[in-house]
Amino acid sequence: MNKTLLIGRLTKDPELKNVGANNTANTRITLAIDRPGKDAGTDFINVSVWGTQAENVCKYLSKGRQVAVEGRIQTGQYTDKEGKTVYTTDIVANNVEFLGSGGSGNNNGGNTSRGSGNNAKPVTNSVEQEFEEIEEDIPF
Repeated sequence: MNKTLLIGRLTKDPELKNVGANNTANTRITLAIDRPGKDAGTDFINVSVWGTQAENVCKYLSKGRQVAVEGRIQTGQYTDKEGKTVYTTDIVANNVEFLGSGGSGNNNGGNTSRGSGNNAKPVTNSVEQEFEEIEEDIPF
């Protein structure tokens, strides 16, 4: 099974590209993920997002925004200008969830982008807000 779940912050604003013969929407984002413990540091993980999900990422997210990404690891290789083989490891996103607020730019509260066919949906930002909406008394 090849499955990964990451939570991190975008290192820059995403940019939408249309690739291939079908002009499929694509964006590549990089997540900064803190590594706790004695090996503390920050990992920078490249993520590829496709289709409607890529469009939503570009529309609603900006640098610094926290996201959760569920996807799979994909390795590859290419030859650089000097003729050396370069090996790559990326995450191909199946699901991107917009978490909290953060960063500058587009901040629409929490949004979710799932799969390539769904639009972003708002998510409640605080539990207190949900409790304020309850009008009846709790019997205990």
